[in-house]
Amino acid sequence: MLTKSQLIELIKDRILILDGAMGTEIQRYNLSEADFKGEEYKNWNYELKGNNDILSITKPELIKEIHANFINAGSDIIETNTFNSNATSQSDYGLENIAYELNFQGAKIAKETAIESSKKVLVAGVLGPTK
Repeated sequence: MLTKSQLIELIKDRILILDGAMGTEIQRYNLSEADFKGEEYKNWNYELKGNNDILSITKPELIKEIHANFINAGSDIIETNTFNSNATSQSDYGLENIAYELNFQGAKIAKETAIESSKKVLVAGVLGPTK
């Protein structure tokens, strides 16, 4: 884990590149409702299409691929796929009770991708807006 002073030293040394918009990248895959639900939520009573955070559970390999693409494009810092991984946002999908799991899986995937990279990559946790 990088300490605050180590991060400051990195920033003094060079400009660090943050990844791009995860949601925009996910949209490029033209995923269906079935893709969002996966096997885990195939019988869920709510529509899940558009709940990008659930993909950390239902399509983790896709999220990992997007992280790797950002790294390969030059990102030094990748953000977790957890923009809406909070109870308030997830209540739109009836999934407020899995906020912790979404955050855990989002962080796990980003960390694994960073560790597997041939270059040093930092992981930043993301939390989007709440009401």
